[in-house]
Amino acid sequence: MRRREFIAGLGGAAAWPLAASTQQPALPVIGFVSGRSTDDFREWPDFRKGLSEAGYIEGQNVTVEYHWLEGRFDRLPSLMADLVRRRVAVIATPGDTPALAAKAATKTIPIVFSVGENPVKLGLVASLARPGGNATGFNFFHHEIMGKRLGLLHELVPKSVRIAVLVNPANAPNAESTLRATSEAAGAIGLQIQVLKARTSREIEAAFATLERERADALFVAPDAFLGSRRVQVATLAARHAIPAAYPDRIFVEVGGLMSYGTDLAEAYRQVGIYTGRILKGAKPADLPVIQSTKFAFAINLQTARALGLTVPPDLLSIADEVIE
Repeated sequence: MRRREFIAGLGGAAAWPLAASTQQPALPVIGFVSGRSTDDFREWPDFRKGLSEAGYIEGQNVTVEYHWLEGRFDRLPSLMADLVRRRVAVIATPGDTPALAAKAATKTIPIVFSVGENPVKLGLVASLARPGGNATGFNFFHHEIMGKRLGLLHELVPKSVRIAVLVNPANAPNAESTLRATSEAAGAIGLQIQVLKARTSREIEAAFATLERERADALFVAPDAFLGSRRVQVATLAARHAIPAAYPDRIFVEVGGLMSYGTDLAEAYRQVGIYTGRILKGAKPADLPVIQSTKFAFAINLQTARALGLTVPPDLLSIADEVIE
């Protein structure tokens, strides 16, 4: 009896190391937090591309948790608290508001951001060259882009005087920086700014009713996750009310918007992926300088311009990166 028990014990002991050896070590987890929705956000494959360039393949040697806020920024505090509680390896945050929420939630977990406002001014880093804390990433010159886009809109609609600016008040940092930049740019070229706010589809409808009632000459749409997700509604209403509009991204132009000017977002998210991979390999955010955007895209929808009775100046056509007939 004892001999059989001894042999059985040996068998169990021999099986235990074999079972343990088949268990794979847990993969590092990246918390990817975007204000947009899965359906309309097409840059996340570029984030994956950047990760792969840094040596990380999702599902093989890293796990990525995608969190899509769909414009509901009120979810950020609890979401960030959960990521911090579970001690994810890196938090990747496209957008000013998610980046600020991440920074408020942790001083230790690495954060890789993509922001439009100056990250030093936002308090995300000590300096662009030497961030000095737990955050670094990509900056795409929000302020400068706003002025350029407003100038292009004025060239396209030279008789415009009163410009309505549509912002999402739920995305407060973005709304504030948009209004600050457009107000300064408008003052430099003699334009007046009217502020419209919308955080729901119904409020977008109300904003356009106000725009028509107060007879604005053109519309300037802020770069915002919620407004981007409602691009078809916004472009359709602009066409219905015959209002020339400038947008932050070509995705608006694809669905009938007049024009867009903004950062090459694909490159921004690729760089966020690369930095995330470098941090997983041991690099410290404090030592990784903030990357600044060098690629911008200008798109025009000629069909929409003709419907609005606008003639696109040859000079504008010559500098457009994309012209939709």
